[in-house]
Amino acid sequence: MATKPRRKIKGLPSRLIKLFFKLIIYFLLISIAWVGLLAFVPPPITATMIIDANGITKDWEPLESISPNLTRAVIAAEDSKFCSHDGFDREAIRTAIKRNAQGGRIRGGSTISQQTAKNVFLWQGGGYFRKGLEAYFTFLIEKIWGKKRIMEVYLNVAETGIGTYGAQAGAQRYFKKDASELTKMEAARIAAALPLPKKRAVNGASGFTRRYGNTIAARINVVKRDGLDACVYK
Repeated sequence: MATKPRRKIKGLPSRLIKLFFKLIIYFLLISIAWVGLLAFVPPPITATMIIDANGITKDWEPLESISPNLTRAVIAAEDSKFCSHDGFDREAIRTAIKRNAQGGRIRGGSTISQQTAKNVFLWQGGGYFRKGLEAYFTFLIEKIWGKKRIMEVYLNVAETGIGTYGAQAGAQRYFKKDASELTKMEAARIAAALPLPKKRAVNGASGFTRRYGNTIAARINVVKRDGLDACVYK
């Protein structure tokens, strides 16, 4: 039995191309509007919080209600060039690539801006697609939010412990005080635990975490003296 020849659907490739470009335009418009809204409104929740099986403890605080010690501690620990780069520390990225090429534990070169973009708009984990989106959102928040807002959001959404998010929740959990009252050592201990908040202890830390916290505490004065926090405290 002879089969009927299939009819070609005229214009299908052009339709797909048009649909593709429409989706890109919609994504750009929605993402820019989303970032613009969060320049004024606290992020209600993040993907990391949603999938956290330990629950969520968080309490938004404006930057003025968070101790400068914590701001300077995270700059000292996470991103000493925070005020001078455009969202990307290219030297740190090149260094991370070289180290990763040598094998061993994978190291990142993410700035505070990149971490904020990932924490607020995306999900944890790697992959080139997610890294590409991270770069895009980092560009947007640098242009739309500015450094002060980026720091404010970062300090409020960063995971500071198991099921604990933000400076205020961390300060209350570990030190039974408001984030505005954190001492240099307390701020340094929180900053030391930020890369691995589920594994590194804030109270009773020992070994590397304790030594790292002491190093961060000593750097807090350097951050203030050298104006490495000038974009936050003008």
